[in-house]
Amino acid sequence: MSEPIVEVVGVYNADGGVLGELAYVIGHVLGRAECSLCDVTHGGVRRRPEWDEMVAGLPVPVRLVHRNETTTAERAAAAAAGLPVLLGVRADGTLTTLVPASRLAAAHGRVEDVGAALRSALAAEATA
Repeated sequence: MSEPIVEVVGVYNADGGVLGELAYVIGHVLGRAECSLCDVTHGGVRRRPEWDEMVAGLPVPVRLVHRNETTTAERAAAAAAGLPVLLGVRADGTLTTLVPASRLAAAHGRVEDVGAALRSALAAEATA
């Protein structure tokens, strides 16, 4: 039996910091940058309240990071899975993909779709 998931880490397909976020906004407007996790968690420049409500109902905490803010292990797992991604952190520190980039893209910014996918992945992990 695998170790339980103790945290979810969402990795944006964008860099953090003033310059990183500015580059993303400009790239997004020009159609050169895309992050489906950004589309789910943010509406414009503000965080979506429905995202925060969904996360509050999960059995584990969720941490969101930009790709340049990841740990070495998170960076490796995200590179293997593709960005953006929602990763599960197990009690022993290992990482697993919970919601891949393709599923985040298929949600088209709908929090409820990503929430359902994430709850389903967490439930599957709990019974594995």
